[in-house]
Amino acid sequence: MDAQIQRILDSATNCIKIECDTLNGLFSVINEEFAQGVLALHRCKGRIIVTGIGKSAIIAQKIVATLNSTGTLALFMHAADAIHGDLGMVTKADIIICISKSGETPEIKALLPLVKNLGSSLHGIVSNPNSSLAKNADHVYYTPVPREAEPNNLAPTASTTAQLAMGDAIAVSLLALKGFSPENFAHFHPGGSLGKQLYLKVSDIYTKNQKPEVYSHDSLQSVILEMTKKRLGSTAVISQEGELIGMITDGDLRRMLDHDTLHLSVLRAEDIMTKNPKSVEASEMALTAFQILKENAITQLPVIQAKKYMGMIHLHDLIQEGFI
Repeated sequence: MDAQIQRILDSATNCIKIECDTLNGLFSVINEEFAQGVLALHRCKGRIIVTGIGKSAIIAQKIVATLNSTGTLALFMHAADAIHGDLGMVTKADIIICISKSGETPEIKALLPLVKNLGSSLHGIVSNPNSSLAKNADHVYYTPVPREAEPNNLAPTASTTAQLAMGDAIAVSLLALKGFSPENFAHFHPGGSLGKQLYLKVSDIYTKNQKPEVYSHDSLQSVILEMTKKRLGSTAVISQEGELIGMITDGDLRRMLDHDTLHLSVLRAEDIMTKNPKSVEASEMALTAFQILKENAITQLPVIQAKKYMGMIHLHDLIQEGFI
């Protein structure tokens, strides 16, 4: 193997190993002290304001985004800007989470007495338990980092990974305390395919399609004409009361033609339909329809409402909505 290729592989593997070891080290610090800090955040009457400097500030922004998306009101405040006016956004009811590996950077040390003067509670995500940040914080989320993944042990790599994981652990713990549901998640994520999977219903989709249907005694010619006209590759078979009793697909038609003994002129829809086909209620989530289609390896699904046939939903409809 080429020496440069080997060097790349060794460096990448070593980086991931060090970061994995760092994450494994967090298990020992997810303890009662951690839980008491999360409980304090859960009881907060104001906002959770997350701050940091350098790479820790970038991690702080991600944690804020995760908190907001899971139902906890949060704001980002850059530590350097905080001591130049941005502290004006902080109220006594807020809790400030300060992120710093060393807990001793000048901006962080300058911020500590100012937060205390405001009367706000201070939490610290810090790797040095003897630092100024750790000693001044009301709650500490200790994130031990034996070494950085970078060969010189300088560039923030393992430390920022640990900070990110600790922030996620805090956010997920708060989510659990709030009883945050998929419906709540959809409320904060209405855009994109993820949001659609959580709020889009079958009734939002099937009405855009035509409604192929025949009666059980309709002729084969009527079946073919209906399927051709509605262009969905299938048709529902309904009773006189409009209830779904069967379904015919283009695959059913092809299989029918394999039987040489059949007299096509006398065939009726009921002779070739699949009885009691898979179906989905109009009020169900579109994700449920997608799962039924996927699990049964089919592409069309009749939609019903109180047993009445309402229309058809197609796999392509869900693909267009971003379900794949």
